[in-house]
Amino acid sequence: MLYRLDISNILFLDIETVPEKEAFNALSEEKQLLWEQKTKYARKDEFTPAEFYERAGIWAEFGKIVCISVGYLTYTGENRNFRVTTFYGEEDKLLKEFKQLLETHFNQPKHLLCGHNAKEFDFPYIARRMVIHGIQLPYKLDLFGKKPWEIPHLDTMELWKFGDYKHYTSLKLMANVLGIPSPKDDMEGSMVRQVYYEEGDIDRIITYCELDVVTTAQVFLRLRGDALLPHDAIKKV
Repeated sequence: MLYRLDISNILFLDIETVPEKEAFNALSEEKQLLWEQKTKYARKDEFTPAEFYERAGIWAEFGKIVCISVGYLTYTGENRNFRVTTFYGEEDKLLKEFKQLLETHFNQPKHLLCGHNAKEFDFPYIARRMVIHGIQLPYKLDLFGKKPWEIPHLDTMELWKFGDYKHYTSLKLMANVLGIPSPKDDMEGSMVRQVYYEEGDIDRIITYCELDVVTTAQVFLRLRGDALLPHDAIKKV
């Protein structure tokens, strides 16, 4: 039962990713061929490998993380605050900083990680990029040998499935049907590559990522039957 969880033990997170290189022709010939092979069935005959490369951020083997935003609830008496922060910069650096957060503040069995569609995307993506950079996985991301009930991950999309394996629901749609005010963001996920490489505006991407973290937390609160966080309870740190 979700209401039995101490929500202050949950770290909510979201990541934003882009292709590892700005353009397909910046890849080595070997990596270009591997990309062509990897995306053969996804592309079908609609796109050339070069045209399809703008979507490379979806795959951890061909993309990179440009920011990881996290948020967690704190209590002072009856008052709730949701603190949000973001790790960004060089991927190796931000991954190490995120790992340090997990190992310093979210390293107990009671601590859980939560995201939207995170079991399918965010958690494995972070783990794969850490391995690529030679970073030893923190306990919360190292799933080898763990039984299903020992995996410290929550996923708001999975919680919304209620056992339906075929059901996909976007975070924006869940927020809408659950009566959560939609943040007035000025971009969507498909724009991250353009904003990063063509506009060089990492602050805009961070704002977008943090809004998704806040929305994920609000969705989780609604799934528990809790009251939503008021705007003034959300603190950027």
